Amino acid sequence: MHPAIGLDFGTTNCALAVVTPDGAPRLAHFSGPDGDVATFRSILYFDRDEHGPIEIHAGPGALLHYLEREEHGGRLVQSLKSFLSSRLFSATRIFEQTYRLEDLIALLARKLREGAERALGLPIAHAVVGRPVHFVGAANDEDDALAQRRLEAALHNAGFREVAFEYEPVGAAYHYERGLERDERILIADFGGGTSDFSLLWVGPSYRRRRSEAILGHDGVDVAGDAFDGKIVRHKVAPMLGRGAEFESSFGRRLPVPGWIYVHLERWHHVSFLKSPRTLQLLFDLRREALEPAKLDALVRIVEQDLGFMLYRAVERAKRELSERPTTRLRLEHDVLTLDAEITRAEFERWIAEELAKIAGCVDRLLAREALTPAQVDRVFMTGGSSFVPAVRALFAQRFGSEKLRGGQELTSVASGLALRAAEMARGA
Repeated sequence: MHPAIGLDFGTTNCALAVVTPDGAPRLAHFSGPDGDVATFRSILYFDRDEHGPIEIHAGPGALLHYLEREEHGGRLVQSLKSFLSSRLFSATRIFEQTYRLEDLIALLARKLREGAERALGLPIAHAVVGRPVHFVGAANDEDDALAQRRLEAALHNAGFREVAFEYEPVGAAYHYERGLERDERILIADFGGGTSDFSLLWVGPSYRRRRSEAILGHDGVDVAGDAFDGKIVRHKVAPMLGRGAEFESSFGRRLPVPGWIYVHLERWHHVSFLKSPRTLQLLFDLRREALEPAKLDALVRIVEQDLGFMLYRAVERAKRELSERPTTRLRLEHDVLTLDAEITRAEFERWIAEELAKIAGCVDRLLAREALTPAQVDRVFMTGGSSFVPAVRALFAQRFGSEKLRGGQELTSVASGLALRAAEMARGA
């Protein structure tokens, strides 16, 4: 019998758990700049000194090498999961070497697997792997199927000999169900980095023996934490970096700085694309002709020095602080630049109103499809980083009542539940 492993391969973080002999899930822990943690950052860092061999670091190791470099001549790659459904992204060049998307994900997954094997002291070759209801950017079932095939191929290349997929919110349901002594009809709301996913299902003693009757329905939307971060970048960061500014063309006309540059800046997994020689040359030219050159100079420094992740951390920190207080400051301090701006919770909630409406619409659509009212849902289990955002919690409290909301282990509940699902599958349930 191989160990029952659950893998939550996330846009921002990954987590892996195994079911121990006593039936409890145990999480693998990884050492990094944030200490010993149960999550594995979904990032790769490619580094090279002069013209030496390419060094590839993943997860916490990638973050350590990135933070230790005084000047970033390397390439940081993140949010790879967000590209899985895209037929336009098949490969990219890093240090004159071409990597397919599946190769990049395999590099990340292999380092994760090996780190988990060391942490848990056991070989890992089989796993139940989480997937969103709809992958980021998937327009139809064919796109979702493509994304799953690419992820499965990458995991096989990373040393996982056999994988089975389960919806991520179903994994969270298994985590929630542990120890439950009564049957409940629940809504799982899983907020990741790239997607928000929802499942309606029965859990409890009766349904542990009749799983086929437990699932009521699923739905999802490609709006989540990264989209919230992007709104902070658009409204607070981008104006400090030249969004809306003008430059003087060679014909003496005043023109706006191209907006597509800032669209890339809003999407963490696209920031590294700005470091191409052609785009960097465009930024140098814009800085030379800009009417507010200091703003373009700050943008050039972020792109040239590969400070996208530091910017991401500053935005993420500000978003997290807004979950605890009504006002905070977004600060990024580095040798080459300083960004500082105040953000209020009220304006942040205005910026994400459209995303909140999409999440609400998805939940309402799922309830309507299953002919259920909010009153007929016994509990709502909220998991994932963005479940802490007050406006998100308020949305669910208004529909279901705050007394029905539950949470806990928001960054690892999916992995723990997927491991329990793996144990159930091993028993033939």
